Amino acid sequence: MSRHFAAAPFLIAGPCVVESDDLNLRVGETLAELGAKLGIHVVFKASYDKANRSRLAAPRGPGVDRGLRALERVRDATGLPVLTDVHDVSQVADAARVADVLQVPAFLCRQTDLLVAVGRANRAVNVKKGQWMAADAMAGSIEKVRAGGAPEIAVTERGTFFGYGDLVVDMRNFARLRAACGVPAVFDATHSVQQPGLGRDGASGGLRDFVPPLLYAAAAAGADGFFLETHPDPDHAPSDGATMIPLDQLSGLLGVALDVWQRARDAVRA
Repeated sequence: MSRHFAAAPFLIAGPCVVESDDLNLRVGETLAELGAKLGIHVVFKASYDKANRSRLAAPRGPGVDRGLRALERVRDATGLPVLTDVHDVSQVADAARVADVLQVPAFLCRQTDLLVAVGRANRAVNVKKGQWMAADAMAGSIEKVRAGGAPEIAVTERGTFFGYGDLVVDMRNFARLRAACGVPAVFDATHSVQQPGLGRDGASGGLRDFVPPLLYAAAAAGADGFFLETHPDPDHAPSDGATMIPLDQLSGLLGVALDVWQRARDAVRA
């Protein structure tokens, strides 16, 4: 079985939700080329269902059946492994038939049945840290996935609630998460600048301009992988457009982040 989190730094990237085949493949092909150019392992991510939107009418994606078929087409066309969220135990078996990596959303990071179920699916698992959770508290979540027998696990930092409409990232958490959980620690640079409920009509807002400095800081602070949502036209994306990185800016952003990541490690070894 392929190892997706073994060689740091690795990249998890893609649009927030599964969209049209044209868009999914455009992003996937760009990511495949970027991975080859930069020499990093890339996992394509997109959600078939965003089940935790703030408002009832918010776009959620195409659903399990259509979404998984679309992800399968991306994998077949690009050769990239694919990651998607699962929100319920009933979805795990179907998602595992297509996805190489199953992801547990931050709001569900303590759901025992779901965590054990994804662990039993014989897929790599990425667990998002809840916005209210301390780094050490995530050890219990990872223990549940490990008890299910997952072959590979990562935990992702995406910020902590700061007041009612903002998030803050504690750069010490990469070392703390790795020590507490015994798995690679990933930085979700795009969701970390989200402003829940502060966007139009109660949707999530965000501060995209802060993604680069936070990403570079995380690279220096010890993140093992980077999670970045990206889109050719974020301002017209159906979900999380305020925080996604324009696809044509991704290469430059990652180039700097990888340089910082390497320089920080070289300095430690010197």
